Order: sequence, then structure tokens, then C-alpha cells
Amino acid sequence: MSLPKQVVVIFILMFGAVASALSAELSEIRNYIEYSPILSSAGQPTREQLDAVKAAGFERVVYIAFSNGRNAIADEDAVVKELGMDYIQVPVIWDKPTKSDFYAFAGAMQREPDRKTLLHCAANFRASAFSFLYRVLYEDVPVAIAKADMNKIWIPNETWTNLIISVLEENGVSAQCDGCDWTPGE
Repeated sequence: MSLPKQVVVIFILMFGAVASALSAELSEIRNYIEYSPILSSAGQPTREQLDAVKAAGFERVVYIAFSNGRNAIADEDAVVKELGMDYIQVPVIWDKPTKSDFYAFAGAMQREPDRKTLLHCAANFRASAFSFLYRVLYEDVPVAIAKADMNKIWIPNETWTNLIISVLEENGVSAQCDGCDWTPGE
């Protein structure tokens, strides 16, 4: 093999190893799920995992819980900004989510819809529900596909199921689809 080919092969192997390591680090974040090349959701990352988020090319972190939560990073906004990513927080009360909460999140996303974004909360329950709605309403993902992805993380309880169905109806989208069971979880 000639020298330039060896260099290319070495580069490809190194890049693959780095990409694999980044993917492994991201998968260690609680309930991490990648929906597309530009949207993922997760539970609360650690400070170290935020470094991996940046290294994986994320440009924006959206946090939809409160900074005084049990596992929250009190200065997450500063940590994310110091890493060179945008930070948005839309605090959503776990047992009282509102349509306004969702639309505040969606509005922030729509200002720069092509930015690679990690949406997170404490456990990826709120975030997976908002991801479901955002993907269906703004990215034209079929309800059945978005629901199957959300259900990999959790089956929304009655409060969240009601919010989801209400937002869908308000936007003229039916929650009904083949294989969609909207019986609330716990």
C-alpha cells in the first residue's frame, strides 16, 4: 500500500474510533436517544457528559426542568455556554405541563431549526414527550414512528397523555394511528 493510501486508512480508522467513543459516551447519558442527525433527547447529563455532547457536534442544549432538581447541575447554563453551545431553559413543572411550555420550547427551536440540539430534562420523560410533539408538528414525522420512539423511553402518564393529545388536536393532527395505544402509563 502506498504512503498516501496508508495515511487515508489510518485517518479513517482513527475517525471511526473517535466517532465510536463519542457515541458510547452519549449512550451513557440516562435514556439518551437520537431521533435524527440534529435532534436528540436525554435525561440529565453530568458535567463530563456535557463535554461529550459538545465533542459530538451539538450546538444547543435545551433544558426543560428546574435547576434545583435532584440531579440538576445548578450552573448548567454557564457550563454549556463555556463549552461554546447555546443554552435555553424552559422550566416545565412535572405534574403540570402546559401547552404554553411546549410552544415556548417549539418557538425556541424554530428560531434556528437546523442547529444540532440536545433536549433534556431529569429522566427524558418530559423531553421525549416534547420531542414527540415537535417531530410530529414541525418535522412531519408520522405519529406512529414518533410514538414508538417516545415509548422506548416511557409511556406517558395521564397528565402527559392529555397534554400530548390536546396539543395534537389544537394543531389538527389526529393521535390515532395503527398500533398507537394511548392508554396512560404510570
